[in-house]
Amino acid sequence: NTNQYTIPVNSFIYFINNRVNYYARDKKDFLKNQIIDIDYDSILTFNYEGINLFYEELGNPDGKVAIGFLNGVMASTSSWGFICPVFEKLGYRIILHDFMGQLKSDKPDRTYSFDEHCMQAKALYESLGITKIHLIGTSYGGEAAMRFAMMYPEMTETISIIDSASELTPVMKGFLESWKTLCDIGDGEIFFNGMVPSIYGNEFIEKNQELLSSRAAAIKDNPNGYLEGQKHLYDTFMEDLYMTDRLHEISCPALILCGTEDILKPPACAQLLADNIPNAEYVLIPGSGHVTIFERHRELTSAILGFITKHTC
Repeated sequence: NTNQYTIPVNSFIYFINNRVNYYARDKKDFLKNQIIDIDYDSILTFNYEGINLFYEELGNPDGKVAIGFLNGVMASTSSWGFICPVFEKLGYRIILHDFMGQLKSDKPDRTYSFDEHCMQAKALYESLGITKIHLIGTSYGGEAAMRFAMMYPEMTETISIIDSASELTPVMKGFLESWKTLCDIGDGEIFFNGMVPSIYGNEFIEKNQELLSSRAAAIKDNPNGYLEGQKHLYDTFMEDLYMTDRLHEISCPALILCGTEDILKPPACAQLLADNIPNAEYVLIPGSGHVTIFERHRELTSAILGFITKHTC
């Protein structure tokens, strides 16, 4: 039942293009400044059973269609800065939050579970009066979105899953264990430089050396206990990821997207998702590594917006 497409690198919908252009911000400055200059005393939080989750609400607060963006494991809400503006411009209601363990949320000193992440997200959405939602998740966030669709099918309209997996491979485990070792050093710059080759594609690394160096420097001092939270999230992923034998439980429409150069969660992982989710479409993004939301954000936005539009019109 899977429909598979490959989007040519240089082609995307002109309608979307015109709206991407209005959000003309410098890519290097945007990515470089994601983590610095955070005022932790003024951020919005939602408290769930004693745990504070940072969240943002963008777009039209009265919009009839709600979209929840779910972060990759190393990311924060600002990582969606290339994707969100089109949805804002078109009047969607947008909810973003940092998972427990991520940069701006609390980081209990233990391993978590995807079920916990989903219960917290559901409670956040319900506190905002949202009863139906389209979920867009990348990597760890995509895995959370799939689990959410299994747990709360009545609430989940669609899921768009970017560079995600349903089971742990030896390659993933090896990378994660190496990241934990880098975290133990306690220097965010060393951590960032060490993990870059495992998540970004060759072309992106070659063209963005200055940018990547700036981002590494921005987290050198381990802001807000970032590295400790990362270790808990990696353990959660390794211990609680497996869900291949439950993918058939996802009843909502699903869009599966993957970069062709992703070595962490390669196209074979995406193909497994597409083959086992009953109502799935599968899109390959040429030339992108694991961080498609940065590396090929225009093509990605076109695909996801077309998918959601198809299921809301």
